[in-house]
Amino acid sequence: MKRRWVLLFTLFAGLLMLTGCVPGDGTNTVQNPAGFFWGIWHGWVAPISLIIGLFKDSIRIYETHNTGWWYDLGFYLAVISGFGSLSFRRKSKSCSD
Repeated sequence: MKRRWVLLFTLFAGLLMLTGCVPGDGTNTVQNPAGFFWGIWHGWVAPISLIIGLFKDSIRIYETHNTGWWYDLGFYLAVISGFGSLSFRRKSKSCSD
């Protein structure tokens, strides 16, 4: 039972820390746009950004102040490698008649 509480607390603390670096939080501006590595980070935290964006209008999945193609590449790579690869890990069930 104690292990479950520690795991729950760790998960909650990790999610809380992730909320500090979501797109639209004011970290990136026109003078300081988000680059490739910010694109990777924003791709990884996209599901969290989506949930926070439901309650806070300024938070989005995608940073509007970005460097363009390099940010897009980082974002895309993170989404595909972070979440798209989960479908490859699922075990397929064979149907036998």
